Amino acid sequence: MSVYTSVSDDEMHRFLMDYDLGDFVSLQGIAQGITNSNYFLTTTAGCFVLTVFEALKQKELPFFLMLKQHLSENGVACPTPVARKDGRLDSVLAGKPACLVTRLKGSDTSWPSESQCFHTGAMLAKMHLAGRSFPLKMNNPRYTQWWHDAGIKLQPVLNSGDAGLLQSEMLFLDNNSGGHLPSGVIHADLFKDNVLLDGDQVAGFIDFYYACNGNFMYDLAIAANDWARTADNKLDAGLEAALRAGYESVRPVSEAENRYYPVAKRAGCVRFWVSRLLDFHFPQEGEMTFIKDPNVFRDLLLSLR
Repeated sequence: MSVYTSVSDDEMHRFLMDYDLGDFVSLQGIAQGITNSNYFLTTTAGCFVLTVFEALKQKELPFFLMLKQHLSENGVACPTPVARKDGRLDSVLAGKPACLVTRLKGSDTSWPSESQCFHTGAMLAKMHLAGRSFPLKMNNPRYTQWWHDAGIKLQPVLNSGDAGLLQSEMLFLDNNSGGHLPSGVIHADLFKDNVLLDGDQVAGFIDFYYACNGNFMYDLAIAANDWARTADNKLDAGLEAALRAGYESVRPVSEAENRYYPVAKRAGCVRFWVSRLLDFHFPQEGEMTFIKDPNVFRDLLLSLR
């Protein structure tokens, strides 16, 4: 959500001609996040979120936009894509894929309560159940093969300790993939800044552009690794238990899933340690870039082994 692509007022006026959203009023860049260019867009019809995609291709957008539409129609709190006059959910802006979605109320939190963790876990389970009837599929592009390829790229810039840790963990995960577990559509990036809260309740999940098909425990573990993480990069037992209790209040998990869950937390650490290492050592240039500390997930991984 850093801004990599600048958009002029003239470009916005032309862009909005494809929508029935009134006249352009203002555009404000969103500085948080990493992958895409995001703006708050205000028109005479209301407030929206504009995303310009820096990596996703046009042909990939229907999966994510139709998924959000499907989830919203099935009771999951999330933004709804705004259709153009011709019915398309995706568009083009500044020569790049783009879309508009509704802007939700609520705000994220840096230090959640157990109640907020409970309701977030419950909404995640609700999303997993609603996704079972979504007909499209998307393989996880940032899973085992991706982090092996990234490991090769990162090897020259890592110290020997980190390089060894990454290699040993990837080999462990190769033999513990969790492919036999219940799976379906997962968010795959349900960090605290991707959940808008209204008090203790979930106002909406946002930023679905890592969504894909995967096992549900991996998705729950990714959430736990952020929602329950303390300042010293360990997991708070009470927050993690609340997140899991909320999840299981909607979708009970099997014994096999319970056994795999500790492995899933390690896989989630590798996923985001690697992506942050790539951002740190091979940054994408933009007007407002926000590089997150990769050592957060290395240290958490060490505490989980």
